[in-house]
Amino acid sequence: RDDDDINDVASMAGVNLHEESARIMATNSDLVGSQMQSCKDEPFLAAVPLHKRILETAKKLGITDVPAEVVTFISHATQSRLRTVIEKVTVITQHRMESYKDDEWYEQATDVRSQLKFFEQLERLEKQRKDEQEREILLKAAKSRSRQEDPEQARLKQKAKEMQQQELAQMRQRDANLTALAAIGPRKKRKLDAPGLLTIGGEGVGLCGGSQAGLGTGSPRQYPRQKITRVNLRDFIFYMEHERDMSRSLLLYRALLK
Repeated sequence: RDDDDINDVASMAGVNLHEESARIMATNSDLVGSQMQSCKDEPFLAAVPLHKRILETAKKLGITDVPAEVVTFISHATQSRLRTVIEKVTVITQHRMESYKDDEWYEQATDVRSQLKFFEQLERLEKQRKDEQEREILLKAAKSRSRQEDPEQARLKQKAKEMQQQELAQMRQRDANLTALAAIGPRKKRKLDAPGLLTIGGEGVGLCGGSQAGLGTGSPRQYPRQKITRVNLRDFIFYMEHERDMSRSLLLYRALLK
């Protein structure tokens, strides 16, 4: 009865269900009865060394035969485990590199960097004041013309003489550097040989292909810089400390000792 109701509604709309079904089957005739095949199952690890390693472990447990399906399964499990570890460690690294300076919901309470700079400046001023005092004492000792000089006075005069010679040498070196810079002239920025050329480890890597890679042709393009996530040992240690299976492992203790 339901089919009759559907036919009545379709006939009222001017649609013939049999013709539509035949048309659909004719359109997708190449897919009907065809066998779908998945892509080739390629193991993540090398099969021969992995099989040898599994056999060595299995012999200790009294197992003499390990089929190839087990090797493939362990290879895929290793790939899945490695992918999970990399994803989690990447999230940890991104959280570590995240900056909250521009976030309107965060207010800076302390600035340790500015405090350290302030203390460094105080130490620099104190050292400069002590150097000035020592310099004045040495200059006074060098200008004194007493006939009977004690050994301390002679030592101060000798030290004042060495200080003056050192200052004179520094002034000569500074004048020589200024003369050399004036002779060289203003430094010019080195131009790239071709547009879209990046330097990696001292070797040029061209990014433009085909007709766009010609020398001196076209305008240089601004390629977006790829963001690189750098994972360090501290990120791995943080990950292992919060993993149930690795929080008490020997690998974590070895990483903490490095």
